[in-house]
Amino acid sequence: MKSILIGVVAALLSGTAAFAADLYEPPIEQPIAEPVQVASASGWYLRGDVGYAFTDLRGAHYYQGPGRFVQDFDDADLDDTWTAGIGVGYQINDYLRTDVTLDYIGDADFEGSTTGSCGVAAACTSRDVAALTAWSLMANAYVDIGTYGSFTPYVGGGIGGTQVRWDNLRNTSCETADPSNCDPTIDHDGRDKWRFTYALMAGTAIDLTCNLKADVGYRFRHVLGGDMFGYASNGGPGSDEGLYLHEARAGLRYSFSGCQEAYVPPVEPAVYK
Repeated sequence: MKSILIGVVAALLSGTAAFAADLYEPPIEQPIAEPVQVASASGWYLRGDVGYAFTDLRGAHYYQGPGRFVQDFDDADLDDTWTAGIGVGYQINDYLRTDVTLDYIGDADFEGSTTGSCGVAAACTSRDVAALTAWSLMANAYVDIGTYGSFTPYVGGGIGGTQVRWDNLRNTSCETADPSNCDPTIDHDGRDKWRFTYALMAGTAIDLTCNLKADVGYRFRHVLGGDMFGYASNGGPGSDEGLYLHEARAGLRYSFSGCQEAYVPPVEPAVYK
């Protein structure tokens, strides 16, 4: 009888264990969140940019005749051109940064005309051609408005100087009624000079990696007026009234401050009871 009872108890225990084994499910491991690398809030950076500049010559004038009267060009047009620049800057905090930039303004062709008397007729029209290049050195400050995903919009401003370099101006005056009847072409020496310049910027930075950003934006530059060409054969000198440059730009900014790992709270393991 005792052996029978022992066998029944053993059978019941083994069945209970088997039933418990059927109900048991091993805990599912939760994935471990990887730390996210982000750019440091401060540090030095290098930048490089290229762009296209829509130019607006504010006017041009010259001295003409024995009384040396100032006269405006009847027409004065400056072609659009390209720009390229480099710079070094410092990210002060999440919202403020500064940099110094050096930009080159490529060849922009000038064409103008005047009317008046000339050597071959009393009524003449001139054709005046030249070209402009420039170097611009600017100190800039920016406010980063905030970061939205990978995008950080900004606004900024800058002051500095632009060395405007005018090539020689070639002046050809021809009879208005007969454009083939012309005076000899006269060359006026071009002038170059540093001029005060200010700029306004707006754009957005786009995170490519934790220390590399693309930068696309718009910049307005106002270059003050100055000398344009010299005196020759009873004509000149001349000057321009300054430039407006409207630039669409794209470039890269590389930060030397390294990458930081953003804090990610640990995932609590699941508890099974």
